[in-house]
Formats: sequence, structure tokens, C-alpha cells
Amino acid sequence: MKAPSVYLHALGMINALGGDLDHIAPALAAAQSPGMGSAHTGIGEAFVGSVLAPLDLAPPAELARYDCRNNRLLLAALTQIASAVDLARERYGAHRIGVVLGTSTSGIEAAEAAFVYQAQAGSLPANFNYRQMEIGTAAPFAAAVLSLRGPAFTISTACTSSAKAFASARRLLQLQLCDAVVVGGVDSLCELTVQGFASLESTSAVRTNPMSRNRCGINVGEGAAVFLMSRDEATVRLAGVGESSDAHHISAPDPQGVGGELALREALADAGVASSAIGYVNLHATATRKNDEMEAGLMARVFPDGVAASGTKPLTGHQLGAAGATELGFAWLTLSRDDVPLPRHVWDGEADPSLPALDLVENERFLSRGADSQYVMSNSFAFGGSNVSLILAR
Repeated sequence: MKAPSVYLHALGMINALGGDLDHIAPALAAAQSPGMGSAHTGIGEAFVGSVLAPLDLAPPAELARYDCRNNRLLLAALTQIASAVDLARERYGAHRIGVVLGTSTSGIEAAEAAFVYQAQAGSLPANFNYRQMEIGTAAPFAAAVLSLRGPAFTISTACTSSAKAFASARRLLQLQLCDAVVVGGVDSLCELTVQGFASLESTSAVRTNPMSRNRCGINVGEGAAVFLMSRDEATVRLAGVGESSDAHHISAPDPQGVGGELALREALADAGVASSAIGYVNLHATATRKNDEMEAGLMARVFPDGVAASGTKPLTGHQLGAAGATELGFAWLTLSRDDVPLPRHVWDGEADPSLPALDLVENERFLSRGADSQYVMSNSFAFGGSNVSLILAR
């Protein structure tokens, strides 16, 4: 028996491009990101992707113990889909709607600030609560905000966290455990990630430069992206999911990209399409030497005839646990809105001659609307060899 199809409905998003879709969509089309720039950190100046939109919406009083920047980012995104969730709750009941979110650092930024205060004042600040930084907090917090009582859990697998959330959410729907799921991811800037990646010599002091011969590392970013997913038919369907774990190294990808390629091919098989059916691929494209080398190689093998592709981290920074959901959100926009072009690949244009040539989207280009449906792919790869590929269909 074929598993039922699942669809992605409302999208809420906040990142360095803007505070909501009305600001993000045109900024993405213009490849202009106001939140990308230098910031002072514990290691000096770093180039990061910051959310500039005001985060003045606080959790309800009964959830004040969860108040931190990470949860305010999540709250800003959740508010954008709240009306769709309300309708789903009225239709299915709160106990039939789940929440699956990905995060990498949760509210560790709140703990960092609390420890600085403690060092100066001798005690933790009165408003600090461990729940602000606990990795599993995101999904229960979202469920409480939205008055949902279905399964609620948080996934933390580094940079594939929110991409894997979509695989888990689809399983909840296909197994009839839920009738709708709020799914996505959130992460906030903190010293732990900026200094951690710097210690690995993986950060760039200027805007990240994916697939270039001059690439020299990532820009850490922050943001949140959440969807409402259900079995109710909509414009965009989650058509294919591929997951693998190659466990090559704790932080370096397998140079041959064996696990990554397995994930891409599994997603294609799950969607029931050949690679030639894919009209666009959002690359993981971190701009580290090893990731781009691995990804370019597997893309050339899976798409021997080429495919339009781009890496969007120069516009958002690498949002870690929120990256997969955000980049799937960009792919969703190209399918659901005719006025949104394919995201551009922002770089210096100097191709690395040691990498296979890719069809990078450097100028305005739209997804073809000629066929009955179109397919786009989004790839995510993480420390520890976690690999996820997701395919959307229009």
C-alpha cells in the first residue's frame, strides 16, 4: 500500500534577509541581505548573518521561563503561520497536531550571557532558567505557544537537524499518528558556534564564497523557518526524502561523498523521478574546502547533464540547525510563487578548476512552468556524516 502524500502549507521565516516573507522574498530575489556583516565576538571581528528585525514579541507570561533570543526567533516564525495552525486545530483537535523542530545550539546564547553576569555579580540573573538553553526545548515551547497536544520533539543532528525534522514529520503523518505537523528549525548566534568553528579554522572573515577557488570558510548565521505540513492537498508536496550516515569523521565529510550521494539517490527513488526531472538544487555549499569539494563531486555524478543550482548561505549565513528548513523554504518559494526567481549563487565567480563545473544560478532565472509539475531539491550535510536530501514537487 502506497503511503499517503504530504504537503507543505503555510511558511513562517526570519533570518538575515528579513523578518518575514514579505521582506525575505524580494531580498532573496535581489540577492541583497541586510543582516550579513561584521560583528564583534570573543575572537574579534567575525562576518555573520544576523537577524536585524526586532524581536519584541515575548512569550506569554506563563511561558516566561523559556524567554531567550532563540525562542523569540522561533516565536517570530510561528506567529506567521499561527492562523493556519488555528484552522488545523479547529479541524483536527489539538491532540492530532504534532511539532517537530531541529536546532543545534538552542538557547545557549542565554546561558553565555548568564555566566558573564554571574562572573561579575556572583550569582545567575533572576530571569535565567535552564529551559532557555536545553536542546530539547524548542518543540515543547512551540507546542505550548500554539496550544498543541500532539507529539512534540526536537531533533539535534548539527547542520541536518531541521532537514531531518521533515523526514520525521512525514512519518508521523503517514503513520496516521498526526493529522498535521508544525515542522522546521531554529538557531541563534552565540559565541559557542562562532568560536567553535573558528577553532576548526572553518570561518571566513569576509562573506562566504561557496564553490570558488578562493573559498575559505563559513559565516555563522541565525534564524528560524517553520511550515505547517499535512495530508491535505496543496500546491507543494514533499515528494522525496533521502537520509544516510557515512560516519566518516566527526567533522570532515567523506571526500568521496558516498553517504551524501546515497541520500540524493534515495530521495530521487522515493520521489519516483530521475535526476533529469529536478529543475533546481539548493546546495549545502558551506564554502569550506572539503564540503564544497565533496558536494561538487557528488552533484556531477548524480546530475551528469547538469542542473540549476545555488548555495544561499552567503545571504543568510550558515544557520546550522535552522539551515535545512530555511533552504527548503527558499525552494518552496520558487514553486509556490511565480514572482520568486531561483535563488542566486553569490560568489566571486572564480571557479575552482579542481572541482566539476556546476550550473550555478548567477543571474535572474525562473523555474520552468511548462510541465504539469516541477521538482526541486535541497541538500544538507552535517558533522558526524549525517546527510539529508529533500525533494519538493509542484
